[in-house]
Amino acid sequence: MVDIFDEVSDDLRTERAIKLAQRYGGLLLLALVAVLLAVGAQQGWGWYQAKQNNKAATAYLALITPIDAANGNLSNAQSLADAQALTNFAGTAPAGYRALANLRAAGLYAAAGQTAQADGIWNNVADDTSADPLLRDMANLLWAQHALGNAPDADVLARLKPLTAEQNPYHGLAQEAQALVYLHEGNSDLAKALLSQIASDPAAPDGVRNRADGLLAKLNG
Repeated sequence: MVDIFDEVSDDLRTERAIKLAQRYGGLLLLALVAVLLAVGAQQGWGWYQAKQNNKAATAYLALITPIDAANGNLSNAQSLADAQALTNFAGTAPAGYRALANLRAAGLYAAAGQTAQADGIWNNVADDTSADPLLRDMANLLWAQHALGNAPDADVLARLKPLTAEQNPYHGLAQEAQALVYLHEGNSDLAKALLSQIASDPAAPDGVRNRADGLLAKLNG
């Protein structure tokens, strides 16, 4: 009898399964198709992004290779032409290469004496929430370094303050700029204290520490 009841139960379950499949099979099929389409779209988008990044990398390298080869010996006219080419590229480049290209363009504009254009680009990169935070920090640092003596000291210090945090990779360079602002303000005591801190900071770049030592020696005369 037990076997008979088991067989009846199995038959009932099978019948219910068939009825459920008949009733909801279309919906289940649509759900499966939707999942497959989503996975396919995600993979397709990933492939497209990789292709665009590779294309951008090739174009970016083509632009900066002759600039780097010149080793800083570009005429103002060539610097401006290269800067314009980089900003044109940045207009359609993915976020990472857009920020890199704009930073290089700003440096070229600054080298050619076009400080207003350079400042505008640094500010745009610093405000670009789609850019890598390190590149945004770099834009703020470059703006501050070039603004020394030109922009109000308070504005320069405000830009530098977040960058002077110990965990920030640019903190040595930011503190160096901060010390120069203090000197511009006439506050040599604050500048000396900060320069001493930089000179003894093993995390600061060698060049920054050496410049801090040299400036301290001059100040202590």
